[in-house]
Order: sequence, then C-alpha cells, then structure tokens
Amino acid sequence: MIRRTLEKPIQRYSTQYPVIAIVGPRQSGKTTLARHMFPNHKYLSMENLDIRHMAEDDPRGFLEDYGKNLILDEIQRVPSLFSYLQERVDLDDVPACYVLTGSQQFLLLERITQSLAGRIVTFQLYPFSFNELHGLPLDEDLGSLFKIKPRPIKGGEDFDIYKTIFTGMYPRIHDKKLEPRKWIENYILTYIERDIRSLVNVDNLKLFESFLQICAAMSGQLVNYTSISNSIGVSQPTVKKWMSLLETSGILFILHPHHKNFRKRLVKTPKLYFADTGVLSFLLSIRTSNELKGHPLFGNIFETFIIGEFYKRMYHVGEKPPFYFWRDKTGNEIDLLIDIDQEMLPIEIKASKTYSREFKSSVLSWLNLKGNASQRGFVIYRGDHLVGKNSTVTAIPWWYL
Repeated sequence: MIRRTLEKPIQRYSTQYPVIAIVGPRQSGKTTLARHMFPNHKYLSMENLDIRHMAEDDPRGFLEDYGKNLILDEIQRVPSLFSYLQERVDLDDVPACYVLTGSQQFLLLERITQSLAGRIVTFQLYPFSFNELHGLPLDEDLGSLFKIKPRPIKGGEDFDIYKTIFTGMYPRIHDKKLEPRKWIENYILTYIERDIRSLVNVDNLKLFESFLQICAAMSGQLVNYTSISNSIGVSQPTVKKWMSLLETSGILFILHPHHKNFRKRLVKTPKLYFADTGVLSFLLSIRTSNELKGHPLFGNIFETFIIGEFYKRMYHVGEKPPFYFWRDKTGNEIDLLIDIDQEMLPIEIKASKTYSREFKSSVLSWLNLKGNASQRGFVIYRGDHLVGKNSTVTAIPWWYL
C-alpha cells in the first residue's frame, strides 16, 4: 500500500477521540486507509444492502450486535445510526472505537454537527498527492510544505508533467495500472448517477454534463455565474447550488480573493479549480497526454495542478488550507497566497519551461506594496533549475517542493 500523509494526523488524534471520520471524494482511498490503520476493527459497508437494511430497521440492535471497534463505511446512507452512536459513545468513551467514512461530505458533516459534536475528529482525504504517489518524503506539518528541499529529488527533471496531469491521482488508476481516460469516464458517469441524482433534482443529465464541461474550461479562472447560467440555460441559483455540490463532494474547490487592502481596488470574485487534473483533462476532451502540449488552456491546467497539489497536501497534514489569491483592478495578480507563520506567502505559477527574470516581477511588486509585511515569495515553473535559493523570490521547479 502507498503510504498516505494523513496516517500520521489520524494516529495522533485516534488516542483522543472515540469517533474518527474520514471523508472525501469517491475512490480517494478512504476505505483502504481506514482498514489499513485499524486492522482489528470489523468492517461494515452501508453500500451492502443486507447490512444497510439491518442498520435501518434496528439501529440500536445493530450496534449492540456488532459491538465496539467498527469501521462503518459510507455511513451517511443510514442517518439514523448517528444518534445511536452518540448514545453508545457517551456510555463508553473508548478512543477510536468507531471509524466512519463517507463520500458525500456535506451530508456526513451535517449529521456530525447534529449528533457527534465534541466526540469526533474529522479528516479529509483526497486522491494521491505527487509526493505520496512517487514515494517521496511525506509532509510533516504546515511549515514543511513550503520549505525548499535541502537537495533535489534524484531524477526529478525526468518526471513527465504531461502524463502526470493527464493521468490524475485517483488511487485505482495507479494501483491497477488502468487506462486513465476510460476509468475517469466511468467515474464521472457513476458520480452523476449515484450522487447528483440522489441529492438534487437533475431532470436533464445532459445539462449537468454541459455544466461540468463549462466549469472545466473555467478552472484557474474567475467564476462567472452569469456566463455559466446563460450558456446552459439554467438560473444562477441553480448554477451556484450545483457548484456548491461539486465543491462539497471534493470534485472542485473555490479560491477566494484576499481582501487586505494595500490601497488598491481589489477583485472580489472567487476562482475555481478542479481537485484532480485527470478529471479536468477528460472534461476538456483531452484524449492523450500529448494533446496537453500546446493546448490553449495549458497555463490554467498547470496552475490547477500546482494549487491542487498544495490543497491536497494541506488537508493531508490535517490542516484546512488557508489559501487565497490576489488581483487588483489593473490586472496585477498573485496566483496563490498562503496565510502561514503570521504572514502571507505569495506564489506565482508559470507553465514555461524556460526561466525568465520577469517571472519574479509580480511577486516583487506585491511584496513592495505599502503596508505589506511579507518578506519572501516563490515562483513555481516547469523548468529544471532552482534559481535564487537565497533571494527574496526563489524560482522553483514544479517537482522540487
């Protein structure tokens, strides 16, 4: 099994809470991780109709029959279990007695808020990060994510960025060495059929598929609800509802602008990113990794990959990503701002393989804004060489962090 960064935070808190929850997108590895970390727990899947019916018909008897030390997979399918879990935990507060997993995060988290507040610790698991997949040193904490490695990864310059982006990071593709495009096609179809239809009234699946494709074309860009609404012929409230659904299900995430005013008029519209570039590539009708070369949206796709990697890695060390972007009305922009160590760390992302000193200009301009206390910044680019390691702004190859 490929080691997951999230193992360490789960181990730390499993001695303090009676209930552990692992939530995240479907097929991100939640069940595999839970069974690996708690091998002595009995595994019960609520996807199994027989088990689900037993739990629904007699929740109290179900929990009494199976006892302690349970992994309850896709527990949001049996909402009545949550109240009875609360009852059992209050009677016998044993650490890590119950491990819950769920794909429909917002349903699961709603039940947690209602029934298990104060008794549960929740972790979000996404598909592999690049570091996890390639067996590179795993992140220890928030600070370690943004420290330049003391030495480069051996052979790092040989990693194929196009193949990496096209394949995506869903575990099953890599575990079974599957052809990524076909697996992702079935994943999206299954996701629409099983999750979307069970949560919202989508009469026309073709409309929703068009919505997904338009969102994909906007990855790495400002969200334009009006444009999406006009393009597919649904209301803006419906567009926002569908987008919220995708966000809370772990398919995409929203990056909000940073509003600290350095005497500039700032853009206040958020940006949209897909969590997995394999899914993004499929929705953009990219059929091979070679098609990424020279693709008109490759800059946005590369930016989505880099920010998505940091996003996953942050959640996998047990932290909620304190991520923003910055853009003023004149077009000056920082792709990623990270609130860390009581200051903002600016990161600019460039898809070019050839380094140019101009890469640093936007970060330097931002650092020099009046009232800005930040002292350093990074440029992440597609090249092979670290430039200016001890400078205010360091240019870093994409595989180096």
